[in-house]
Amino acid sequence: MTNTLTLTELATVADLEVDTSPEALAGAQADKSGLVSDTEPVAVVFPRSVEAVQETLRWAHQHNVAVVARGGGSGLSGGAIGQAGELVVSLERMNRILEISVEDRLARVEAGVINSDLDAAAREYGLWFAPDPASRQWSTVGGNIATNAGGLLCAKYGVTRESVLELTVALIDGRVLRIGHRSVKGVTGFDLVSLFVGSEGLMGLIVEATVKLLPIPRHEPLTLAARFRSISDAAQSCLDISQSGHTPALLELIDAPSLRHIHRYLDMPAPDDDEVLLIAQADGADAAESIRHFGSLCEAQGGQVDLGTSPADSDDLLALRRSMHPAMESLGRVLIEDVSVPRSQLRAMFEEIRRLEEKWGVEIPTVAHAGDGNLHPNFILESDEVPDDIWQAADEMFQTAIRLGGTLKGEHGVGSLKKRWLPDELGQDQLEIQREIKKVFDPKGLLNPGKVFPD
Repeated sequence: MTNTLTLTELATVADLEVDTSPEALAGAQADKSGLVSDTEPVAVVFPRSVEAVQETLRWAHQHNVAVVARGGGSGLSGGAIGQAGELVVSLERMNRILEISVEDRLARVEAGVINSDLDAAAREYGLWFAPDPASRQWSTVGGNIATNAGGLLCAKYGVTRESVLELTVALIDGRVLRIGHRSVKGVTGFDLVSLFVGSEGLMGLIVEATVKLLPIPRHEPLTLAARFRSISDAAQSCLDISQSGHTPALLELIDAPSLRHIHRYLDMPAPDDDEVLLIAQADGADAAESIRHFGSLCEAQGGQVDLGTSPADSDDLLALRRSMHPAMESLGRVLIEDVSVPRSQLRAMFEEIRRLEEKWGVEIPTVAHAGDGNLHPNFILESDEVPDDIWQAADEMFQTAIRLGGTLKGEHGVGSLKKRWLPDELGQDQLEIQREIKKVFDPKGLLNPGKVFPD
Protein backbone atom coordinates (compact mmCIF):
# COMPACT_ATOMS: atom_id res chain seq x y z
CA MET A 1 0.00 0.00 0.00
CA THR A 2 1.25 3.48 -0.86
CA ASN A 3 2.37 5.46 2.16
CA THR A 4 3.43 9.01 2.89
CA LEU A 5 7.09 8.11 2.49
CA THR A 6 6.72 6.91 -1.09
CA LEU A 7 4.54 9.90 -2.02
CA THR A 8 7.26 12.17 -0.66
CA GLU A 9 9.67 10.38 -2.95
CA LEU A 10 7.35 11.06 -5.90
CA ALA A 11 7.10 14.72 -4.94
CA THR A 12 10.81 15.18 -5.70
CA VAL A 13 10.23 14.59 -9.42
CA ALA A 14 10.87 17.72 -11.49
CA ASP A 15 7.94 19.29 -13.37
CA LEU A 16 5.45 17.37 -11.22
CA GLU A 17 2.92 18.50 -8.63
CA VAL A 18 1.52 15.94 -6.20
CA ASP A 19 -1.90 16.97 -4.87
CA THR A 20 -3.62 15.14 -2.02
CA SER A 21 -6.08 17.88 -1.15
CA PRO A 22 -9.71 16.83 -0.58
CA GLU A 23 -10.77 18.95 -3.58
CA ALA A 24 -8.34 17.28 -5.97
CA LEU A 25 -9.16 13.77 -4.76
CA ALA A 26 -12.92 14.37 -4.96
CA GLY A 27 -12.62 15.81 -8.47
CA ALA A 28 -10.74 12.74 -9.67
CA GLN A 29 -13.47 10.42 -8.37
CA ALA A 30 -15.98 11.49 -11.04
CA ASP A 31 -16.43 12.46 -14.67
CA LYS A 32 -19.36 13.67 -16.78
CA SER A 33 -20.98 10.22 -16.75
CA GLY A 34 -22.35 10.87 -13.28
CA LEU A 35 -20.46 7.87 -11.95
CA VAL A 36 -18.57 8.55 -8.70
CA SER A 37 -16.13 6.09 -7.15
CA ASP A 38 -16.79 5.10 -3.55
CA THR A 39 -13.22 5.73 -2.41
CA GLU A 40 -10.51 8.34 -2.91
CA PRO A 41 -7.40 7.77 -5.04
CA VAL A 42 -3.98 7.95 -3.43
CA ALA A 43 -3.20 11.29 -5.04
CA VAL A 44 -3.59 13.34 -8.20
CA VAL A 45 -0.36 14.29 -9.95
CA PHE A 46 0.06 16.99 -12.57
CA PRO A 47 3.12 16.51 -14.82
CA ARG A 48 4.31 19.30 -17.09
CA SER A 49 6.74 17.31 -19.23
CA VAL A 50 7.17 13.92 -20.82
CA GLU A 51 10.09 13.27 -18.49
CA ALA A 52 7.86 13.88 -15.47
CA VAL A 53 5.36 11.34 -16.82
CA GLN A 54 8.17 8.84 -17.31
CA GLU A 55 9.42 9.26 -13.75
CA THR A 56 5.88 8.98 -12.38
CA LEU A 57 5.29 5.72 -14.23
CA ARG A 58 8.65 4.31 -13.15
CA TRP A 59 7.70 5.09 -9.55
CA ALA A 60 4.28 3.47 -9.95
CA HIS A 61 5.84 0.41 -11.58
CA GLN A 62 8.39 0.05 -8.79
CA HIS A 63 5.79 0.37 -6.02
CA ASN A 64 3.01 -1.56 -7.84
CA VAL A 65 0.65 1.41 -7.75
CA ALA A 66 -2.20 1.47 -10.26
CA VAL A 67 -2.33 4.46 -12.61
CA VAL A 68 -5.37 6.19 -14.10
CA ALA A 69 -4.75 8.70 -16.89
CA ARG A 70 -7.05 11.73 -16.97
CA GLY A 71 -7.58 14.64 -19.35
CA GLY A 72 -10.36 17.20 -19.04
CA GLY A 73 -12.69 14.96 -17.04
CA SER A 74 -15.34 15.18 -19.77
CA GLY A 75 -15.70 11.41 -20.25
CA LEU A 76 -19.15 9.86 -20.27
CA SER A 77 -18.33 6.27 -19.35
CA GLY A 78 -16.44 6.42 -16.04
CA GLY A 79 -13.19 5.58 -17.78
CA ALA A 80 -10.89 8.11 -16.08
CA ILE A 81 -12.02 8.11 -12.45
CA GLY A 82 -9.75 7.05 -9.59
CA GLN A 83 -10.34 5.05 -6.44
CA ALA A 84 -8.47 3.59 -3.46
CA GLY A 85 -4.92 2.48 -4.22
CA GLU A 86 -4.77 4.32 -7.55
CA LEU A 87 -2.69 7.28 -8.67
CA VAL A 88 -4.49 9.65 -11.03
CA VAL A 89 -2.19 11.26 -13.59
CA SER A 90 -3.81 14.42 -14.91
CA LEU A 91 -2.31 15.62 -18.18
CA GLU A 92 -4.23 18.90 -18.24
CA ARG A 93 -1.11 21.01 -17.58
CA MET A 94 0.73 19.51 -20.54
CA ASN A 95 -1.12 21.97 -22.75
CA ARG A 96 1.40 23.38 -25.19
CA ILE A 97 0.90 23.53 -28.94
CA LEU A 98 4.42 22.56 -29.99
CA GLU A 99 4.16 23.12 -33.73
CA ILE A 100 1.76 24.06 -36.50
CA SER A 101 3.03 23.29 -39.99
CA VAL A 102 1.21 24.93 -42.90
CA GLU A 103 3.34 23.03 -45.41
CA ASP A 104 2.51 19.61 -43.94
CA ARG A 105 -0.96 20.57 -42.67
CA LEU A 106 -0.38 19.20 -39.20
CA ALA A 107 -0.02 20.19 -35.58
CA ARG A 108 2.10 18.64 -32.85
CA VAL A 109 0.57 19.10 -29.42
CA GLU A 110 0.84 17.91 -25.85
CA ALA A 111 -1.98 15.71 -24.65
CA GLY A 112 -3.62 18.34 -22.45
CA VAL A 113 -4.33 20.85 -25.22
CA ILE A 114 -8.03 21.69 -25.34
CA ASN A 115 -9.66 20.66 -28.60
CA SER A 116 -11.14 24.08 -29.38
CA ASP A 117 -7.87 25.85 -28.49
CA LEU A 118 -6.05 23.79 -31.11
CA ASP A 119 -8.72 24.61 -33.67
CA ALA A 120 -8.52 28.34 -32.86
CA ALA A 121 -4.72 28.32 -33.18
CA ALA A 122 -4.87 26.43 -36.48
CA ARG A 123 -7.35 28.94 -37.92
CA GLU A 124 -4.76 31.69 -37.55
CA TYR A 125 -2.82 29.80 -40.24
CA GLY A 126 -5.82 29.20 -42.51
CA LEU A 127 -6.28 25.65 -41.22
CA TRP A 128 -8.69 23.88 -38.87
CA PHE A 129 -8.94 20.75 -36.72
CA ALA A 130 -11.82 18.51 -37.82
CA PRO A 131 -12.70 16.41 -34.71
CA ASP A 132 -15.70 18.16 -33.18
CA PRO A 133 -17.01 16.44 -30.04
CA ALA A 134 -19.75 18.23 -28.10
CA SER A 135 -17.22 18.68 -25.28
CA ARG A 136 -14.68 20.41 -27.54
CA GLN A 137 -14.57 23.54 -25.33
CA TRP A 138 -13.11 21.57 -22.41
CA SER A 139 -12.08 18.09 -23.61
CA THR A 140 -8.41 17.49 -24.36
CA VAL A 141 -6.83 16.18 -27.54
CA GLY A 142 -5.27 13.31 -25.58
CA GLY A 143 -8.64 12.36 -24.13
CA ASN A 144 -10.28 12.60 -27.54
CA ILE A 145 -7.67 10.19 -28.90
CA ALA A 146 -7.93 7.81 -25.95
CA THR A 147 -11.67 7.40 -26.55
CA ASN A 148 -11.65 7.93 -30.35
CA ALA A 149 -14.12 10.76 -29.85
CA GLY A 150 -16.57 11.68 -32.59
CA GLY A 151 -18.88 14.65 -32.83
CA LEU A 152 -21.16 16.51 -35.20
CA LEU A 153 -18.85 16.55 -38.22
CA CYS A 154 -18.17 12.81 -38.42
CA ALA A 155 -20.48 12.33 -41.39
CA LYS A 156 -17.89 13.90 -43.69
CA TYR A 157 -14.67 14.22 -41.72
CA GLY A 158 -14.66 11.05 -39.64
CA VAL A 159 -13.87 10.42 -35.98
CA THR A 160 -10.66 11.36 -34.20
CA ARG A 161 -8.78 8.32 -35.57
CA GLU A 162 -8.85 9.81 -39.08
CA SER A 163 -6.92 12.87 -37.85
CA VAL A 164 -4.09 11.14 -35.93
CA LEU A 165 -0.71 10.74 -37.62
CA GLU A 166 1.76 10.10 -34.82
CA LEU A 167 1.70 9.53 -31.05
CA THR A 168 4.17 9.72 -28.21
CA VAL A 169 3.18 7.17 -25.58
CA ALA A 170 4.67 6.58 -22.13
CA LEU A 171 4.60 2.94 -21.01
CA ILE A 172 4.13 1.78 -17.43
CA ASP A 173 7.84 0.99 -17.01
CA GLY A 174 8.82 4.51 -18.09
CA ARG A 175 9.81 3.76 -21.67
CA VAL A 176 8.55 6.13 -24.35
CA LEU A 177 7.32 4.99 -27.76
CA ARG A 178 7.00 7.31 -30.72
CA ILE A 179 4.64 5.55 -33.08
CA GLY A 180 3.13 6.44 -36.43
CA HIS A 181 4.45 8.75 -39.10
CA ARG A 182 4.59 12.46 -39.67
CA SER A 183 4.25 11.71 -43.37
CA VAL A 184 0.82 11.16 -44.90
CA LYS A 185 1.72 7.59 -45.84
CA GLY A 186 3.54 4.98 -43.79
CA VAL A 187 3.11 1.22 -43.45
CA THR A 188 6.31 0.16 -41.69
CA GLY A 189 5.47 -2.41 -39.03
CA PHE A 190 2.13 -2.91 -37.29
CA ASP A 191 -0.19 0.09 -37.00
CA LEU A 192 0.29 0.83 -33.31
CA VAL A 193 -1.30 4.26 -33.62
CA SER A 194 -4.66 2.71 -34.44
CA LEU A 195 -4.17 0.30 -31.53
CA PHE A 196 -3.71 3.18 -29.07
CA VAL A 197 -6.53 5.31 -30.48
CA GLY A 198 -9.54 4.35 -28.38
CA SER A 199 -7.45 2.32 -25.91
CA GLU A 200 -8.79 4.25 -22.87
CA GLY A 201 -5.48 4.34 -20.99
CA LEU A 202 -5.14 0.56 -20.73
CA MET A 203 -1.77 0.23 -22.48
CA GLY A 204 0.05 3.52 -21.97
CA LEU A 205 -0.35 7.25 -21.48
CA ILE A 206 -0.65 9.37 -24.63
CA VAL A 207 1.53 12.40 -23.91
CA GLU A 208 1.93 14.00 -27.35
CA ALA A 209 0.18 13.75 -30.69
CA THR A 210 0.76 14.84 -34.26
CA VAL A 211 -2.60 15.43 -35.93
CA LYS A 212 -3.85 16.38 -39.37
CA LEU A 213 -5.16 19.85 -40.10
CA LEU A 214 -7.36 20.82 -43.03
CA PRO A 215 -7.56 24.03 -45.09
CA ILE A 216 -10.45 26.26 -44.05
CA PRO A 217 -13.15 25.96 -46.76
CA ARG A 218 -13.41 28.99 -49.00
CA HIS A 219 -17.20 28.81 -49.06
CA GLU A 220 -19.47 29.36 -46.08
CA PRO A 221 -21.34 26.20 -45.05
CA LEU A 222 -25.10 26.20 -45.57
CA THR A 223 -27.51 24.65 -43.11
CA LEU A 224 -31.13 23.55 -43.18
CA ALA A 225 -33.66 22.60 -40.54
CA ALA A 226 -36.39 20.13 -41.42
CA ARG A 227 -39.25 19.45 -39.03
CA PHE A 228 -41.13 16.15 -39.16
CA ARG A 229 -44.13 14.65 -37.39
CA SER A 230 -42.58 11.18 -37.38
CA ILE A 231 -39.17 9.93 -36.31
CA SER A 232 -39.44 7.23 -38.98
CA ASP A 233 -39.90 9.80 -41.75
CA ALA A 234 -36.99 11.86 -40.43
CA ALA A 235 -34.75 8.79 -40.22
CA GLN A 236 -35.67 7.83 -43.78
CA SER A 237 -34.72 11.34 -44.91
CA CYS A 238 -31.33 10.89 -43.26
CA LEU A 239 -30.80 7.68 -45.22
CA ASP A 240 -31.93 9.38 -48.43
CA ILE A 241 -29.45 12.20 -47.86
CA SER A 242 -26.62 9.75 -47.16
CA GLN A 243 -27.38 7.96 -50.44
CA SER A 244 -27.85 11.12 -52.49
CA GLY A 245 -24.32 11.43 -53.87
CA HIS A 246 -23.79 14.66 -51.89
CA THR A 247 -21.94 14.13 -48.62
CA PRO A 248 -23.34 16.24 -45.78
CA ALA A 249 -20.78 17.90 -43.52
CA LEU A 250 -23.23 17.41 -40.68
CA LEU A 251 -26.44 15.43 -40.31
CA GLU A 252 -28.10 15.49 -36.89
CA LEU A 253 -31.46 14.14 -35.74
CA ILE A 254 -33.22 15.34 -32.58
CA ASP A 255 -36.26 13.32 -31.49
CA ALA A 256 -39.41 14.81 -29.98
CA PRO A 257 -38.58 14.29 -26.26
CA SER A 258 -35.13 15.81 -26.76
CA LEU A 259 -36.50 18.78 -28.68
CA ARG A 260 -39.02 19.55 -25.94
CA HIS A 261 -36.31 19.56 -23.28
CA ILE A 262 -33.94 21.67 -25.38
CA HIS A 263 -36.65 24.27 -26.06
CA ARG A 264 -37.44 24.41 -22.35
CA TYR A 265 -33.76 24.76 -21.43
CA LEU A 266 -33.25 27.58 -23.95
CA ASP A 267 -36.51 29.26 -22.92
CA MET A 268 -37.90 28.88 -26.44
CA PRO A 269 -41.58 28.37 -27.31
CA ALA A 270 -42.56 24.72 -26.99
CA PRO A 271 -42.36 22.77 -30.26
CA ASP A 272 -45.41 21.03 -31.68
CA ASP A 273 -46.31 17.69 -30.18
CA ASP A 274 -44.21 14.84 -31.63
CA GLU A 275 -42.09 17.31 -33.63
CA VAL A 276 -38.73 15.91 -34.74
CA LEU A 277 -35.88 18.11 -35.99
CA LEU A 278 -33.32 17.19 -38.63
CA ILE A 279 -30.34 19.48 -39.13
CA ALA A 280 -28.20 19.10 -42.25
CA GLN A 281 -25.20 21.11 -43.34
CA ALA A 282 -23.24 21.21 -46.59
CA ASP A 283 -19.86 22.80 -47.20
CA GLY A 284 -17.51 23.17 -50.13
CA ALA A 285 -17.98 24.64 -53.60
CA ASP A 286 -21.21 22.69 -54.22
CA ALA A 287 -22.81 23.57 -50.86
CA ALA A 288 -25.74 25.46 -52.40
CA GLU A 289 -26.60 22.62 -54.77
CA SER A 290 -26.22 20.03 -52.01
CA ILE A 291 -28.36 21.81 -49.45
CA ARG A 292 -31.17 22.36 -51.96
CA HIS A 293 -31.08 18.67 -52.80
CA PHE A 294 -31.17 17.73 -49.11
CA GLY A 295 -34.18 19.98 -48.69
CA SER A 296 -36.09 18.34 -51.54
CA LEU A 297 -35.41 14.90 -50.08
CA CYS A 298 -36.77 16.00 -46.71
CA GLU A 299 -39.88 17.49 -48.32
CA ALA A 300 -40.48 14.22 -50.15
CA GLN A 301 -40.81 12.56 -46.71
CA GLY A 302 -43.19 15.23 -45.43
CA GLY A 303 -40.63 17.50 -43.76
CA GLN A 304 -41.13 21.27 -43.44
CA VAL A 305 -37.83 22.76 -44.53
CA ASP A 306 -36.19 26.05 -43.61
CA LEU A 307 -32.95 26.93 -45.38
CA GLY A 308 -30.48 29.02 -43.43
CA THR A 309 -29.34 32.11 -45.31
CA SER A 310 -26.40 33.22 -43.18
CA PRO A 311 -23.64 31.88 -40.92
CA ALA A 312 -25.68 33.18 -37.97
CA ASP A 313 -28.53 30.85 -38.93
CA SER A 314 -26.13 27.92 -38.94
CA ASP A 315 -24.69 28.94 -35.58
CA ASP A 316 -28.17 29.14 -34.04
CA LEU A 317 -29.10 25.66 -35.25
CA LEU A 318 -25.85 24.12 -34.06
CA ALA A 319 -26.17 25.89 -30.70
CA LEU A 320 -29.58 24.28 -30.34
CA ARG A 321 -28.12 20.84 -31.02
CA ARG A 322 -25.18 21.42 -28.68
CA SER A 323 -27.61 22.35 -25.90
CA MET A 324 -28.78 18.74 -25.61
CA HIS A 325 -26.34 17.71 -22.90
CA PRO A 326 -26.84 20.74 -20.62
CA ALA A 327 -30.60 20.41 -21.14
CA MET A 328 -30.43 16.83 -19.90
CA GLU A 329 -28.16 17.75 -16.99
CA SER A 330 -30.66 20.38 -15.89
CA LEU A 331 -33.18 17.58 -15.29
CA GLY A 332 -30.94 15.71 -12.84
CA ARG A 333 -28.53 12.83 -13.23
CA VAL A 334 -28.46 11.45 -16.76
CA LEU A 335 -27.18 8.14 -18.09
CA ILE A 336 -26.04 9.00 -21.62
CA GLU A 337 -25.69 5.99 -23.88
CA ASP A 338 -23.86 5.70 -27.17
CA VAL A 339 -24.94 2.97 -29.58
CA SER A 340 -24.15 2.90 -33.29
CA VAL A 341 -25.86 1.00 -36.09
CA PRO A 342 -25.48 0.89 -39.86
CA ARG A 343 -27.13 3.92 -41.49
CA SER A 344 -29.78 1.65 -42.99
CA GLN A 345 -30.85 0.59 -39.46
CA LEU A 346 -31.22 4.07 -37.95
CA ARG A 347 -35.00 4.02 -38.22
CA ALA A 348 -35.21 0.53 -36.70
CA MET A 349 -33.07 1.64 -33.75
CA PHE A 350 -35.25 4.69 -33.09
CA GLU A 351 -38.34 2.50 -33.26
CA GLU A 352 -36.78 0.14 -30.71
CA ILE A 353 -36.13 3.05 -28.35
CA ARG A 354 -39.79 4.10 -28.60
CA ARG A 355 -40.79 0.49 -27.82
CA LEU A 356 -38.53 0.43 -24.77
CA GLU A 357 -40.08 3.65 -23.51
CA GLU A 358 -43.52 2.03 -23.60
CA LYS A 359 -42.34 -1.27 -22.12
CA TRP A 360 -40.46 0.22 -19.18
CA GLY A 361 -42.51 3.37 -18.64
CA VAL A 362 -39.55 5.72 -19.06
CA GLU A 363 -38.76 8.60 -21.37
CA ILE A 364 -35.56 8.15 -23.41
CA PRO A 365 -34.71 11.42 -25.18
CA THR A 366 -32.42 10.55 -28.08
CA VAL A 367 -30.28 12.52 -30.50
CA ALA A 368 -28.25 11.03 -33.32
CA HIS A 369 -25.26 11.79 -35.46
CA ALA A 370 -27.45 10.45 -38.23
CA GLY A 371 -24.79 10.70 -40.92
CA ASP A 372 -22.91 7.79 -39.36
CA GLY A 373 -25.67 5.99 -37.42
CA ASN A 374 -24.50 7.00 -33.93
CA LEU A 375 -27.35 7.47 -31.42
CA HIS A 376 -27.21 8.96 -27.92
CA PRO A 377 -30.20 7.75 -25.87
CA ASN A 378 -30.52 9.50 -22.51
CA PHE A 379 -32.00 7.93 -19.39
CA ILE A 380 -33.14 10.52 -16.83
CA LEU A 381 -32.52 9.21 -13.29
CA GLU A 382 -34.38 10.19 -10.13
CA SER A 383 -31.44 9.37 -7.86
CA ASP A 384 -27.70 8.78 -8.01
CA GLU A 385 -28.21 5.05 -8.35
CA VAL A 386 -29.20 3.54 -11.69
CA PRO A 387 -32.29 1.38 -10.98
CA ASP A 388 -32.49 -2.17 -12.28
CA ASP A 389 -35.27 -1.41 -14.76
CA ILE A 390 -33.09 1.22 -16.45
CA TRP A 391 -30.23 -1.26 -16.76
CA GLN A 392 -32.65 -3.83 -18.17
CA ALA A 393 -33.92 -1.33 -20.74
CA ALA A 394 -30.31 -0.43 -21.60
CA ASP A 395 -29.46 -4.11 -21.95
CA GLU A 396 -32.27 -4.59 -24.48
CA MET A 397 -31.11 -1.51 -26.34
CA PHE A 398 -27.50 -2.74 -26.53
CA GLN A 399 -28.57 -6.19 -27.68
CA THR A 400 -30.71 -4.62 -30.41
CA ALA A 401 -27.83 -2.45 -31.63
CA ILE A 402 -25.58 -5.52 -31.88
CA ARG A 403 -28.31 -7.56 -33.59
CA LEU A 404 -28.76 -4.78 -36.17
CA GLY A 405 -25.08 -5.04 -37.06
CA GLY A 406 -23.92 -2.21 -34.81
CA THR A 407 -22.01 -1.65 -31.61
CA LEU A 408 -22.72 -0.80 -27.99
CA LYS A 409 -20.39 2.20 -28.18
CA GLY A 410 -19.69 4.69 -30.92
CA GLU A 411 -17.50 7.37 -29.37
CA HIS A 412 -17.83 7.59 -25.57
CA GLY A 413 -15.65 4.65 -24.61
CA VAL A 414 -16.45 1.56 -22.55
CA GLY A 415 -14.96 2.71 -19.26
CA SER A 416 -16.74 1.35 -16.20
CA LEU A 417 -20.32 1.63 -17.38
CA LYS A 418 -20.40 -0.72 -20.37
CA LYS A 419 -17.80 -3.36 -19.62
CA ARG A 420 -20.40 -5.99 -18.65
CA TRP A 421 -21.64 -6.04 -22.27
CA LEU A 422 -18.24 -6.39 -23.93
CA PRO A 423 -18.46 -10.21 -24.30
CA ASP A 424 -21.84 -9.84 -26.03
CA GLU A 425 -20.26 -7.85 -28.85
CA LEU A 426 -16.73 -9.24 -29.03
CA GLY A 427 -17.21 -12.87 -28.06
CA GLN A 428 -14.91 -14.75 -25.69
CA ASP A 429 -12.12 -15.47 -28.19
CA GLN A 430 -11.65 -11.85 -29.23
CA LEU A 431 -12.03 -10.67 -25.64
CA GLU A 432 -9.22 -12.98 -24.53
CA ILE A 433 -6.96 -11.83 -27.36
CA GLN A 434 -7.56 -8.19 -26.34
CA ARG A 435 -6.66 -9.03 -22.75
CA GLU A 436 -3.43 -10.61 -23.99
CA ILE A 437 -2.59 -7.49 -26.02
CA LYS A 438 -2.97 -5.38 -22.88
CA LYS A 439 -0.57 -7.71 -21.03
CA VAL A 440 2.14 -7.06 -23.63
CA PHE A 441 2.15 -3.37 -22.69
CA ASP A 442 1.08 -3.69 -19.05
CA PRO A 443 2.13 -7.10 -17.66
CA LYS A 444 1.40 -6.12 -14.06
CA GLY A 445 -2.09 -4.83 -14.89
CA LEU A 446 -1.41 -1.42 -13.35
CA LEU A 447 -2.94 0.80 -16.06
CA ASN A 448 -6.57 1.76 -15.52
CA PRO A 449 -7.47 -1.50 -13.76
CA GLY A 450 -11.14 -2.46 -13.60
CA LYS A 451 -12.02 -0.50 -16.73
CA VAL A 452 -13.21 -1.77 -20.12
CA PHE A 453 -12.74 -5.50 -19.49
CA PRO A 454 -15.40 -7.25 -17.42
CA ASP A 455 -14.30 -8.64 -14.05
